Amino acid sequence: MTTARFVSPSLSRVSPSPAGRVSGSSWLSRAGVALPSRPHGLSLHLRPPAMASAAAAGNGSPSAPEDSTALSRIGEVKRVTKETNVHVKINLDGTGVADCSTGIPFLDHMLDQLASHGLFDVCVKAKGDTHIDDHHSNEDIALAIGTALLEALGDRKGINRFGHFTAPLDEAAVEVILDLSGRPHLSCGLSIPTERVGTYDTQLVEHFFQSLVNTSGMTLHIRQLAGKNSHHIIEATFKAFARALRQATEYDLRRRGTVPSSKGVLSRS
Repeated sequence: MTTARFVSPSLSRVSPSPAGRVSGSSWLSRAGVALPSRPHGLSLHLRPPAMASAAAAGNGSPSAPEDSTALSRIGEVKRVTKETNVHVKINLDGTGVADCSTGIPFLDHMLDQLASHGLFDVCVKAKGDTHIDDHHSNEDIALAIGTALLEALGDRKGINRFGHFTAPLDEAAVEVILDLSGRPHLSCGLSIPTERVGTYDTQLVEHFFQSLVNTSGMTLHIRQLAGKNSHHIIEATFKAFARALRQATEYDLRRRGTVPSSKGVLSRS
């Protein structure tokens, strides 16, 4: 594959109107608490307490560590090669807003599932050599999404780390288990009966997740429990992945902001 040229845009801090700014390295919360400046790789946005409380009810997991205000974890990546031009922006603490235009209609539909069921805000804009086929665009979009996830997660302090969800769609059912371990691995047990769904080559489903795993440093297991309709099997996969990822990225209050590892660190090394 062509070596990509990455452009890492600077992610600016959004100033909360009710709260004041203090020193150059801190921000003042509504409670008058000075917050540290943005950790590397994250764009921080203070959210109203009501929004944080509402988010806490989702998926049975709290939305933020109890020793901080709710901060939006955002990753943004541009990936440019001779084959594709991809821009991805993901907010892990979003509301499920999708704005995806990849040049591959079926993939747009699947990314909508990722946003809606993960409650992530997902923006993907891509142009590629789809006149040849969808392979390069499918791969580079997944690589960019994985990189954006890696950036948004930062040091992964306080998160659940593990996610597990089984999603049915009519006759189909797919189970997804994942670990934000920093170690890329994919086990994909899908048996998709047709070669295409619309114009989308169904071989690209596994390749999408392999590419995403490679750049995000995620351990991912996908297991098909039932299913005969190709569309249903693939959509159930993306829905289960979205819910498992949502579970893994949400905060565990009992951790009080510590890294969920006995080693004290989660990294790609």
